[in-house]
Amino acid sequence: MTTPRPGPRRGALALLAATQLLLITDTAIVNVALPSVGAELGSGSAGLSWVANAYLITFGGLLLLGGRVADLLGHRRVFLAGLALLAAASAAGALAPGGPALVAARAAQGVGAALAAAAAFALLLLLFPDGPARHKALGVFAAMGGLGGVLGTVLGGALTGLLGWRSTFWLNVLLAAVLAVLALRLLDHRAGRPRTGGFDFAGALTATGGLGLTAYALVGGTEAGWTSARTLGAGGAGLALLLAFAAAETRAAAPLVPPQVLRRPALRLSNALAALAQTTLFPMFFLVSLYLQSVIGYAPLGGGLGLLPLSLVVVAVAPQTGRIIFLIGLQRAMTLGFVLLCAGTLWLALALTPDGTFASTVLAPSLLIGAALPLVMVTTNVAATAEAAPEETGLASGLVNTSQQFGSVLGLAVLVAVATSRTEAASGPGAGALDAARAAAETAGFRAALLTGAALAALAALLSVRLHLPEPAPVPEDPEVPHLR
Repeated sequence: MTTPRPGPRRGALALLAATQLLLITDTAIVNVALPSVGAELGSGSAGLSWVANAYLITFGGLLLLGGRVADLLGHRRVFLAGLALLAAASAAGALAPGGPALVAARAAQGVGAALAAAAAFALLLLLFPDGPARHKALGVFAAMGGLGGVLGTVLGGALTGLLGWRSTFWLNVLLAAVLAVLALRLLDHRAGRPRTGGFDFAGALTATGGLGLTAYALVGGTEAGWTSARTLGAGGAGLALLLAFAAAETRAAAPLVPPQVLRRPALRLSNALAALAQTTLFPMFFLVSLYLQSVIGYAPLGGGLGLLPLSLVVVAVAPQTGRIIFLIGLQRAMTLGFVLLCAGTLWLALALTPDGTFASTVLAPSLLIGAALPLVMVTTNVAATAEAAPEETGLASGLVNTSQQFGSVLGLAVLVAVATSRTEAASGPGAGALDAARAAAETAGFRAALLTGAALAALAALLSVRLHLPEPAPVPEDPEVPHLR
């Protein structure tokens, strides 16, 4: 296997990690700007929720397709196309005259993000063969994930306050353009070049439609109700399309997801664990920020900064994850990560009080969660991609990214529903008018949701013990492995 020179390879890693940072930061920036969007465009809470949800639906629904398209058309080409679409959609969002146009722009942003994310992850797998180098590169990606949410909250608050909400979209345009220019310089035309083979249109349509409708049902369930006709109809249609996709893949000449890939036990388990990790982690960020704002009384910017210590721990631990894997093994490192995640989330749930402070409730358990985050993210990504051949890197990327995205969406939907129902149950008649009673009820809701998240992390820790990766086969010399200038 031809290995790129260390200097250019580090530049490529910085580029791909910056892309990951941009995509994660974008979600937090827009969430902070939503109240200002509603004030200017006259959107109600339902319309504002779909400014966020439209992005999640297209992003989650197209990750699998984006990864496979990158395998067939070329990872560098699809990466650049995704950045271009993200920039164009962001410009459309900045110029949006009303709520519907902004929702459409956010949906287009999700399409571009799905293409860029799947191709970027596949390029990382190609540039860094399985082993310590890949573990370190994935650690950098995990660090960007921990930093992105806080950076987005800070930037969103600052830009919205100083320049207005439209400036957050123009920032995307600028950053995507810069990344595209750097990609042209750091990744040559052979970086993830196209592979021969047909394209499974039936699989692409059924998978994308099924995943998109399932995401629509999940993100809409908390708004319209889990038993509403809209939620049940979208969920049923999504399930039917996914079943049709499974049937189509057994007959397709060039399936979108070859059945033999899904028959790999380690791949199935590691993708399930990647989803479970996000089912706990993603809602935790949302719930902690909401607790700091609605119970303790922080401003939105303060709520975001309350997660800064956690992010700093992620940035410190993530580069050491490869060394931990080397010392104790991948499976033990994964189990350790999930045990720490369960312990930190449980500690956080039990520490919350209606009259607490950031230092007495959130700080210490969030540091433990910060140590767990890179361990579970890096190990699940390593396990999910360890068996991928060079021509399957986009597919492996799409699968694990889809698992993580749907874990995030499902976790947010379920844990917010748990928090809401527990809060309503804890609120007595007329209690909503009393600040102390309202704070106690909301704290009870947050605690119930976090306890649910801790239980999911405990389940993941138990399942991780069953993970066994096959011994890696010798890698032959491959002239198609990408080079860098």
